[in-house]
Parts: sequence; C-alpha cells; structure tokens
Amino acid sequence: MRSHYCGQVTETLLDHDVTLCGWAHRRRDHGGVIFVDLRDREGLVQVVIDPDVPDAFANAERVRNEYVLRVIGRVRRRPEGTENPNLATGAVEVLVRQLDILNRSEPLPFQLDEPDISEEVRLRYRYLDLRRPEMQERLRLRTQVISVLRRFLERHGFMDIETPMLTKATPEGARDYLVPSRTHPGSFFALPQSPQLFKQLLMMAGLDRYYQVVRCFRDEDLRADRQPEFTQLDIETSFMDEQAITDLMEEMIRQMFKSVLNVDLPHPFPRMPYETAMQRYGSDKPDLRIPLELTELSDLMQGVEFKVFSGPANDPNGRVAALRVPNGGKLSRREIDLYSDFVGRYGAKGLAYIKVNDVSQGREGLQAPIVKFLPDEILAKILTRTGAENGDLIFFGADSTKVVNDALGALRIKVGHDLDLLRGEWAPLWVVNFPMFEWDEQEQRWNALHHPFTAPRTDDPAEVRANPGRCLSRAYDMVLNGTEIGGGSVRIHRQEMQSTVFDLLGITPEEARAKFGFLLDALKFGCPPHGGLAFGLDRLVMLMAGANSIREVMAFPKTQSAACLLTQAPAPVTEAQLRDLNIRLRRAP
Repeated sequence: MRSHYCGQVTETLLDHDVTLCGWAHRRRDHGGVIFVDLRDREGLVQVVIDPDVPDAFANAERVRNEYVLRVIGRVRRRPEGTENPNLATGAVEVLVRQLDILNRSEPLPFQLDEPDISEEVRLRYRYLDLRRPEMQERLRLRTQVISVLRRFLERHGFMDIETPMLTKATPEGARDYLVPSRTHPGSFFALPQSPQLFKQLLMMAGLDRYYQVVRCFRDEDLRADRQPEFTQLDIETSFMDEQAITDLMEEMIRQMFKSVLNVDLPHPFPRMPYETAMQRYGSDKPDLRIPLELTELSDLMQGVEFKVFSGPANDPNGRVAALRVPNGGKLSRREIDLYSDFVGRYGAKGLAYIKVNDVSQGREGLQAPIVKFLPDEILAKILTRTGAENGDLIFFGADSTKVVNDALGALRIKVGHDLDLLRGEWAPLWVVNFPMFEWDEQEQRWNALHHPFTAPRTDDPAEVRANPGRCLSRAYDMVLNGTEIGGGSVRIHRQEMQSTVFDLLGITPEEARAKFGFLLDALKFGCPPHGGLAFGLDRLVMLMAGANSIREVMAFPKTQSAACLLTQAPAPVTEAQLRDLNIRLRRAP
C-alpha cells in the first residue's frame, strides 16, 4: 500500500512519485490549498492538495486529526522561505494527486502534542500514547539495544535458548505469581522470577554459552524502576571466572553504547568493593557522577557527652557519618528542614548539620544548634576530616549503620541533583566482593545477600560454616549512574557446598530435597564451574532514553498498583473457571 515511510521523504526523492500511508497529524487550509502533515512511525511529511485535483481535494476537506490516509503524489522542493529545518523532511513536500481516507477517527481524549497528560490517561489509552513521537523513539531505541546485544552474544558463541514460563515456586527473594493447575488439583505453577535454575541446568547439560531475552515476574511492591513483569537479558557461561565474565559483559555494554548512542564509556570500568561503596557512598549502587562522599566519624564521637552521637558511635551496629556539601551554606533553614523530612523516610530521626562560615575562627565560625554540644577539639577534627571550607554545609547521620547508610546515601543523591553537582553524563562501575550472607535480626537467621546459588570466595565448606558473617561471595553488580543494571555471580557447582549454604540459610535437608532436589541431583553428575548474570533491559533503556520510569520504555506497563488500565486487568473470573481449577474464593470479612 505504500512505497516509503513519511520520514524517508527527503531531497533524495525529488521528482519521484511516492505512495505514503499514515495519520493526519494536522490539517491546514490556506486560501484554497490544503496542507496535511502526514505522520507515521518514521516521522512527518507535509503533503499539499490543490483544488485542481477535485477528488483528492474533496477528500482532504473532510480530513480531521488522526484520520488514517493514503496519498499518492510527487516529491517537490518547498517554496523558498517555507522550509522547516526542524524536520528531516523539512526541505520537501508531496504534491498529491490521489488521497484516500482509509479510516476516520473520533476526537481523541487528549492531543498527542499536549505537554502534560496524566499517566492514568496515558495508560488507559496507551495505543494513542504510543503514537507520540517520543514514545515511538523510545521503543525504537529499545529495539536497537536488544539487537546490538543479541549480535554481540551470538558473535561470541552464545546460544538463544528458551526456558519454561510455568515452573516450580522457589524462594528467590520476592513473592511468586502462582498459576493454579487444572490437571493437578491443588497444585500450582509459578511464573519465573528469573530463569536461574534452568540456566544452571543448561550449563550442566554442556550448553556452555546461553542467553535469553526473557520475561520475568515478581509480585512485589512497585517503584519507578520495578514492574510485576519485566525483561531481562539473561546470560550464563561455563569455564569462565568472574574476571573473564565481567570483562566480556563490560565489552558488550561498551560496544552497545558506542553503536546506539555513539558514547564512549570508560575502559575499563572502575571496580569497587561492596564495603568501600557502603562506607563512602552509603549505597551498593553509588552514582559516581556526584562528587560527594560520606566521612566516617564514629571513632571521634565515642567519647563525647552528646548521646545522640556517642550512642551510635559506641554501638557495634551503629554509625556516625558526615556528608559535606560544598557551598551548601547558602541553603535556607526551610530547605534544610525539607531535607530533614526527606531522610525521615529512611528511618532517620532527624538531620543535624553545621554551616561553616569561617574555618579560621573555629567554633565561632560555625553555625548550628549542635555546635554547643561538641568540644573544640572534636569540631576541629570534623572540619579537618571532612575537608570543610568556608561556605560549606555538613550534614550528620547518627543511628544504626543501615539507617545512616540509607538516609545519607539517599540524601547524597538528592542534594547532588538539587544543587546540579553532577559531573559527566555516564558513570559505570562494577561493585564486587559482596558479603555472602546478611543477618536478619527479626528472624534471627542468615539470608543470602544475592541468592542461595551464589558461590563463596572459598572452596572449603567448613570455612563458610565456621564464619558465615565474614564470608565474601563471588558476586558482581554492574551499576550505571546510581542504578543497578546487571547483577550476577559465579555459581556453586559442588553439591557439598550447595548443601552447606542451604543449611546456613535454615533450609533443612528435607526442604532442600523437596524444593531443589533436581538441582542437587544434577550437581552429582559432573557439573562444570559456571557463572553468569542478568541485565535489566527496562532499566538500561530507561537510562539511555533519559526517562524517569521504566514505564516510559515499555509498550504496555502496569501501574504502581500492578494493574493494567488499558485492559482492566486483573479482573474477576467466572465460577465455572474457578470450578475447573478446584478453587473456591474465600470472601474477606
């Protein structure tokens, strides 16, 4: 039905006949001559309908916005002075000799060029929202990213292998989406949170380089970078250690950025131990574009009389830290109070601060309510250790280590953006040397920091069992601009080590056999050393597109309440369907 896309009609087609199909973006009647901006996914071109083509002109008079049209005409240069330099097609137009209305459109619930459309309306009419050029550009970017990643992996011998969508519920950190089985009454499938166990089984099968662009499902509370269903680039390989795996994946991401955005990422990416990241940035995914760091003050505060600081400083699970903000002294009291409210979301009880007016005057050059509670020598050491200068502001965090890290880590990001402190556009890094386990105070037991199939840095199960709190894992996360875009590890490939880890996590031999018996059996039959990782494609494309949410780079996302406004899912089902599944609903009281 067409010879070209609208966006392809440029000066290279001058004096050529073209057939175009698309939507009427805008119609203008100028003194008997009708102009229509015709739009499709590749762009927009101006078509001109003269009254001396009566049938086409009569149809053009009936055209309204978003009518679906087919036009046949000849490409000519626009009259001098009417060119549009903002369009790729802006030097030409199409003189129409035939115009067909393929379909009409009712008035839209919103105009496609409206700057502020509520997300609720956009998601309810997503098929209209996706007509907007910025949305089509984001989906085009997504296609390019996936295409480049696929080509890279296939050049390096990786095989695209599908894994099941209907599988067994296993504890991988989030709540499963369960699917009742009609043929096995009372039993359920689970939608996969990731293909983790299946890709490990593929390694045991000798298919030593696997990848998959795969949908994953997690029934968890949603944020801007989370959805109940999302897309991973899932990768696993045998006979490669963590250095070889991360080197290869780094090269893949570097080549993809160069190919898609013409951006040169650093070579190599910096590597940072987990402990360093938490100490300096309060986060295991630090945004290195922001030149602010946390300063440890616990040792200085252990002997002060100010209990707000000395209490956490003397607590083995506490921390006192500072965040120096260069030129932050210009912040008003109201702005500081807003930051205090902000850190309260992360469990902080308040936000102490000191304004540094004049370093040379010591105590007299400092402005803050807490100054009177601290001795002169401690104040001097704080200024020295933080590197404070005139005009700076120093924020303090004093609480449990987790609260201080969460609160000051988030404050560091917010202040960095609010004060426009970012340096550079892209800051990738690897975070490595994660702890193998973390202690759950509420449950009084160990949890796996990543997942229970991650290998420790030692091959001795007795060493892991003797001191799980000091055991490091062979895990690695790729972080970009403060967002984790990929994470993985070398996996456990010996049954004895896997059983030891299950035991430390409180998984009994009977429970391990019931949930992971197939994995434990497979480990007996010559399992190779293997490892891999998964990239969150939605997050990656979100960053590359400069969007604020992964919903902006997904065709049909859910809301933050995990609902689809377009189809009104989830929705009730009939009693007959429930009977087929041997399910009876229990009404809430």
